[in-house]
Amino acid sequence: MFKYFDVVRERDPAARSNLEILLCYPGLHALFFHRIAHFFHRHRWFLIARLISNFSRFMTGIEVHPGATIGKGFFIDHGMGIVIGETAEIGDNVTLFHGVTLGGTGKDQGKRHPTVSDNAVIGTGAKVLGPITIGAYAKVGANAVVLKDVPDHCSAVGIPAKIIPPPEEKAEHQIKPAQEPKPVQKIRSVV
Repeated sequence: MFKYFDVVRERDPAARSNLEILLCYPGLHALFFHRIAHFFHRHRWFLIARLISNFSRFMTGIEVHPGATIGKGFFIDHGMGIVIGETAEIGDNVTLFHGVTLGGTGKDQGKRHPTVSDNAVIGTGAKVLGPITIGAYAKVGANAVVLKDVPDHCSAVGIPAKIIPPPEEKAEHQIKPAQEPKPVQKIRSVV
């Protein structure tokens, strides 16, 4: 519990005190209720788990199915309108902003919801749909609709989302100093 205060302070510059975080952060409240609901869900007390989940949604505006698996260091910023489906798996140190949906497409059986790997960030209003994987350190832009896997360290933006490689991969496609056109090399040799 006390580690969560550090997580909030690290990711939200508006956090002023532990008391403020405890009383005013709906992400903390939703995570607290989810841990209890998930316990009951794992022990097959599905009705109690869903009742706790529904109470949490009423109190926080954040809907987390009791079957969802959530790692350590999970942070919800603002939170209103977040939906996390039953078979969603969220790794460690993941950040979600308000309005994010980790949902299904209605076409799949079994694993129907996304897997979000460690240290990923999913922006405001993003919809991540289906049994796909968001890679480690990946970023999903605000209002993106992600229907395909996002590799590690990449970004996904747009509707439907397009994958943006990390800066190192982009640099390979740019002209390097040794490959500059000859007129530029001549100017440098004169200077």
